[in-house]
Amino acid sequence: MNGDGSLLNERKKLILKAIIEAHVKEGEPVGSKYLTQNKQIALSSATIRNEMSELEEMGYLEQPHTSAGRVPSEHGYRFYVNSLMQKYRMSQNELARMNTLVKSRLAEVDKLLETATQLAAALTNYTSIAIKSGQSAAVITKFRLVFLTDEMLMLVMLMADGSVKTSQIHAEIRIDADMLERLEFMLNTRVAGKRADEITMPLVMELERSFGDGDSLVGPVLKCICGTLGDGSDGEVRLSGVNNLLEYPEYADARKFKDLLGVLEEKRDLLKLVSESDEDTGRPQVIIGSENSVEEMQDSALVFQKIHSGGKVVGAIGILGPRRMDYSKVISTVEYIAENISGLLDPEKGLPPGGESGGNNNNRKEQS
Repeated sequence: MNGDGSLLNERKKLILKAIIEAHVKEGEPVGSKYLTQNKQIALSSATIRNEMSELEEMGYLEQPHTSAGRVPSEHGYRFYVNSLMQKYRMSQNELARMNTLVKSRLAEVDKLLETATQLAAALTNYTSIAIKSGQSAAVITKFRLVFLTDEMLMLVMLMADGSVKTSQIHAEIRIDADMLERLEFMLNTRVAGKRADEITMPLVMELERSFGDGDSLVGPVLKCICGTLGDGSDGEVRLSGVNNLLEYPEYADARKFKDLLGVLEEKRDLLKLVSESDEDTGRPQVIIGSENSVEEMQDSALVFQKIHSGGKVVGAIGILGPRRMDYSKVISTVEYIAENISGLLDPEKGLPPGGESGGNNNNRKEQS
């Protein structure tokens, strides 16, 4: 099997692209007659049939029945995504709906993901998946200490996902403004950005020794910080539009669909799949069929992109659908939403170009 498409001439690429896009739209095997009548390919039916036969021999197409047309193979879909697919250009209506997310100005990742999943499912008519990273990977990006009384302080923690957590701490010693100022500086320079497993006992002892007067305050504050970082699950998964999948014949098998729902609801495999993905390029990742390590998802395709805040991965947004999904539209949708959520969570990074006035389509070719 030719892996990179180097043996495909332009005619074969044109026919393969036309077959994939027709199959995505119609959901039926595609024959030469359909291509000559609906795709305006200036070739005879006999020539197209010969080319389709060769594409099948090369592994890009499959023939489900002896007398039927062809459908794309996983190999064909992969080549399409990597080499043939044009960037999807969003309509004004789609952009307007997308920009409701930007204009919401929601500050916390939970609310952003809830809004984003509903939006993604509505725009693509597939199932949308939002993942919030677990507290095991959480970090605090900034600390603030607030003086309450000479024996009580409030610890304010800005999390990487944009949320804010607070805790009141009772001190065994008398505290003053100078002590809190020194401790706040130490937390922001030595502790901010660390995960719970990075705040080790040697680090705690070192910070206590170096703090000087008031060192007995360091331990209780660090204990509270570790408790905050370690208080949570491995992650959260939100789903929207699960019933959309029932519109596609690929999910007509009740047993297989039930097994797929079990994986989505149980969440462990999804969390592992996204967290262990090799790439983190800031671009959508596409997993097609058997490329997925989760058996129950091997009749589907998954497109997702990780969401960043403060240089850390705080979650991901994704779309699950049949292997014949509209990859161009789905990839553009996932990319747009993920980039805007990252921009809202990380003000210093800012929104992507066109985030509020027309979408990031300046570098996109219009889909034909």
